Amino acid sequence: VQLQASGGGLVQAGGSLRLSCAASGRTFSNYDIAWFRQAPGKERVFVAALSWTGGRTDYVESVKGRFTISRDNAKSTVYLQMNSLKPEDTAVYYCAATRGTYGYARYDYNYWGRGTLVTVSS
Repeated sequence: VQLQASGGGLVQAGGSLRLSCAASGRTFSNYDIAWFRQAPGKERVFVAALSWTGGRTDYVESVKGRFTISRDNAKSTVYLQMNSLKPEDTAVYYCAATRGTYGYARYDYNYWGRGTLVTVSS
């Protein structure tokens, strides 16, 4: 499956952005999906995940209550709604997909899109 993330940009602290990740190539609805982020000079880390059934979601503690992951299988698209953004949310955001290895680690995901940059100014 091929993934393409979009929707990043510059936003002031307290603002909102919605990231999108368009999938193509295979039956998207069969895949678990996730968002990771990589801040400048730091490792890529887990942000949120959503199971292929839609029945399970997980978030890193720092974004709980502010970010929401969702999917539209008819459009083969994953979303990350980000509200109450903080400067520490500044990073390149990556979407990822897998079948059968839902988790929080980079190695759990086989397919990755190019990232989209989110910059939050204070």
